[in-house]
This record gives sequence, C-alpha cells and structure tokens, in this order.
Amino acid sequence: MDDILAPLQDAFEGQIDFHGQRLAELLSTALLIIFGAISFVIGYLYKDIHLTLWVGLGGTLFTGLVVIPPWPFYNMNPEMWLPSRKAGPSVLVDGVKVD
Repeated sequence: MDDILAPLQDAFEGQIDFHGQRLAELLSTALLIIFGAISFVIGYLYKDIHLTLWVGLGGTLFTGLVVIPPWPFYNMNPEMWLPSRKAGPSVLVDGVKVD
C-alpha cells in the first residue's frame, strides 16, 4: 500500500525540504515587505487609500502564488528518511519478546 501512496503523496505534498522551507519563509517576508512599501508609496503619492489597499492585496496574492504551491525549486534538497519497518517494535522483558 505504501508503494502506491508514496508517489501520490510526493506529487501532492512534496518532500520535506528544510532549505526550501527557509527559502519560502525568506521570500514571503521579503515580498510582503516590498509590496507593503510599494503600496504605501503609491497610496501616499496618489492620496488614495483604496489604491493602497488594492496594491497591497495584489502583492499578498502574488506572494501567496509564489510561496504556497510546492514548486520544484523548493524541493532541491529533500530529506532522506529511514524506511518504515514492517514489524512493530519488540521489547524483551525477562527473556520474553513483547510486541
């Protein structure tokens, strides 16, 4: 069953990649700061709060499109986990194997 579900899970969720997570966090922070500053300047120059909010909303949506999907450049250094064991853990208690 794991042989069938593993490729599907990789396609929909992606692998764990701590470098990619750090990159996504840096990109989201930088893009939100940049678009916040741009929207503030545009709103200040045009003296229009609605324009400020629309530019900020557009920047937030753009940041979401860049950060949320599992793009391939976020998965360049996937973590290699140990394979799962088929049998459960066994413990010896007074010479008797307990599952």
